[in-house]
Amino acid sequence: MKFAAIAFTAMAAIAAAPVSSAADMAAADIISTDGAAIGKATFEQTPTGVLMSVDVSGLPPGGHGIHLHAVGSCTPNFKAATGHINPGKVKHGLRNPEGPDNGDLPNLYAAADGSARAEFFTTLVSVTGGDMPALLDEDGSAVIIHENPDDHMTQPIGGSGGRIGCGVIGKV
Repeated sequence: MKFAAIAFTAMAAIAAAPVSSAADMAAADIISTDGAAIGKATFEQTPTGVLMSVDVSGLPPGGHGIHLHAVGSCTPNFKAATGHINPGKVKHGLRNPEGPDNGDLPNLYAAADGSARAEFFTTLVSVTGGDMPALLDEDGSAVIIHENPDDHMTQPIGGSGGRIGCGVIGKV
């Protein structure tokens, strides 16, 4: 019985421990083109890649390209975020045999009410560094939501159209 109590206490302590430290986490407050807050994205470094969670509202219903961009800036008109994270200068697209670039992600789908919640996993970036480009590098990174779905082939952004949401990725 004493062993069971010790084992239960140890299991409870493990379950209560944080999965990642703050150094392994990042987040972005996402805004619309008119500057209104529409949601949040979080990024957690795991042993094998980055787990990204997105919770947004106010989007047009349907599919939207969502990408990780190379510069942590949303002004003006979200263009300061420049292109995707892509130090190897490879082609865009998860379906492209010459890709994908480091900023490519699957599409985000908004419900009829404009809300979208999703988790993405990528092995193509890291939160703070290592073998993959870091979201929190010297000029930061941004998460961009586009007006249309990404076809994962067309250059340079899969036909996903204009930028309708932007969040600067920063330390938690």
